Amino acid sequence: MRNRYFIDRDSYEPAYAQLARILSMQIAEGVYRPGDQLPSEAQLVAQFGVSPMTVRRAINLLLSKGIVSTAQGKGTFVRGLAITEATFRLKEVGEEEAERTVRLLQATILPADDRVARKLSIPPGTRVIYLRRLVSRAEGPTMYHREYLIYDPYRPVVEAELQITSLEGLFKGNDGQGLRRGDLSIEAVTLTQEEAGLLEVPAGSPAFCLEHIFYDFSNRPIAWGWFICRADRFRLVTRIGPDMEE
Repeated sequence: MRNRYFIDRDSYEPAYAQLARILSMQIAEGVYRPGDQLPSEAQLVAQFGVSPMTVRRAINLLLSKGIVSTAQGKGTFVRGLAITEATFRLKEVGEEEAERTVRLLQATILPADDRVARKLSIPPGTRVIYLRRLVSRAEGPTMYHREYLIYDPYRPVVEAELQITSLEGLFKGNDGQGLRRGDLSIEAVTLTQEEAGLLEVPAGSPAFCLEHIFYDFSNRPIAWGWFICRADRFRLVTRIGPDMEE
């Protein structure tokens, strides 16, 4: 039986990519298990008949995919699953955009109280824009959004916000140019009477609160708010471990 683990010299695939693929296959098949040390550079050079540079490029490719890790002076090791490094995707935010609508319930200018001022790093009493929105899909309301934005008389924020009709628009910035970054946190809550009425469920029902602070390209907070999400219409999705087929 022909050995599957070999470098095809006639292939258009670069030798380093072939070697990285071979090592990934061996890891996936259990030849090397989490915590195991891979053969040294010299051993891989001898085994596959490639140059040290080819081996280094292959290992760097595996490193970039999170399949292995290196320890200086010790070698290269197969990584295990790390739940602390999992990145969760907001299912409600990321898909079926065409089925969603965003309805503006309120837009007003008011003075920032102490909490709003602290979140936006502005003096108490500074004028801010307060917005309330309801996000719905075909089956009904899914999220109730409240937000405070820095008021700037030279930028038509209110007019731009009134034109937002998609959930995607809420994350792109009111001027259409995008936001530099955002801090998000999620916690379990129970719905107040007002929230429950808008989301069409009984008061006290379980929900998720997705709090956000958005920053501009000068790293200044420009918006703080939170989404109250119906628990039965909200999902977090992730994959743990590297994708061996990438």
